[in-house]
Amino acid sequence: MITLALSKGRIFDETLPLLKAAGIEVLDDPEKTRKLILATNQPDVRVVLVRATDVPTYVQYGGADLGITGLDTLIEHGNDGLYQPLDLQIAKCRVSVAVREGFDYAAAVRQGARLRVATKYVAIARDFFAAKGVHVDLIKLYGSMELAPLTGLADAIVDLVSTGNTLKANNLVEVERIMDISSRLVVNQAALKLKREPMRRIIDAFSRALGQS
Repeated sequence: MITLALSKGRIFDETLPLLKAAGIEVLDDPEKTRKLILATNQPDVRVVLVRATDVPTYVQYGGADLGITGLDTLIEHGNDGLYQPLDLQIAKCRVSVAVREGFDYAAAVRQGARLRVATKYVAIARDFFAAKGVHVDLIKLYGSMELAPLTGLADAIVDLVSTGNTLKANNLVEVERIMDISSRLVVNQAALKLKREPMRRIIDAFSRALGQS
């Protein structure tokens, strides 16, 4: 049995065409079922639904053989025991710094003052500001990041940005782009050795669908 870890939402939806290219069709709609393990048209392939941030953990420790997750999640998790054969070029967005309108970010950074930055991407934010020589106090949040500058909790946020509409709606401005994000295929290295043939079939089908082979 090959187990693929996916998260609901955009990554799941944008993975379906890649699965189809591999001859795999998920038999249940995750939005209409309470099941967390979904069967496919291939009796030896199943999909497990987990939180996006948990995908690397499931793959690393063998709860899944393969998984699809964003580069942001991989950086925060660390790459121990994970093979990343493909950038799937799906669920694209970016990690950016944003501040409330009217906040002089350039001056704050230039003066070397300590910035208070709210984010759930602590590793990405720490490395980015360290490379700039800017001192930051990182405040870890898990949701509603936009509130932090508006309530005075933080001077800036580091968050995923897709269209930028949520920032605009909350009177925030994107001031620096840290990195572009897309989703990666991650593979458990032990599973790749033990289940080499069926695993390689899926990986190679994904690769062909992306025009990379």
